[in-house]
Amino acid sequence: MTEETPGFDEQQQPDVPSGAPSEDAEPQAAAPSPEEEAAPAGDTEQNAALVAQLDQARTALNERTADLQRLQAEFQNYRRRVERDRAAVKETAVANLLTELLPVLDDVGRARDHGELVGGFKSVAESLETTVAKLGLQQFGKEGEPFDPTIHEALMHSYAPDVTETTCVAILQPGYRIGERTIRPARVAVAEPQPGAQTAPPAEESSEAQADGDNKESGGPEEG
Repeated sequence: MTEETPGFDEQQQPDVPSGAPSEDAEPQAAAPSPEEEAAPAGDTEQNAALVAQLDQARTALNERTADLQRLQAEFQNYRRRVERDRAAVKETAVANLLTELLPVLDDVGRARDHGELVGGFKSVAESLETTVAKLGLQQFGKEGEPFDPTIHEALMHSYAPDVTETTCVAILQPGYRIGERTIRPARVAVAEPQPGAQTAPPAEESSEAQADGDNKESGGPEEG
């Protein structure tokens, strides 16, 4: 039998210095390097740069928003101006067309006054009057209304004892308007009050004045 050599296990194990760390010991944290110590300062500068970029982006956004609002307001004003101009052009065109038809309407009116508006001519005339009314044409001017120089044109003038102010006593040609726009004033004959004419006093006042005159002539009532 082979004899075991005493102390073999102890001779195979290497000698470990007493000051060396063992494998089972926990590793100690390494000391921070200079680059790692400078990292917080670099993060601060980077954050400041990002904040500056964000402020610039906000300023640019506010400027673009203001530009967009200004352009939108200008467009709205432009659209309203175009619509107003379009309406004015349309009204002017309609007024010019109806002005050319006024002599025809005058002939229709004279034919109606003389009883000549009969048969097919009556139907045509009524259709014409209905059409121009749909376009907004309105006729004005009546006998007996006060004279207004803004809508009346006086072609004849006379005096009358039965009027108290300048009055339209005859309509020679009716006036026409579209909305508030007068395209032809009413051509009328006017009458003014008679110069020096005075309005007769009421019957009661005249009777009282006559009674006072009679009392003065008779010397007044006798006193008892």
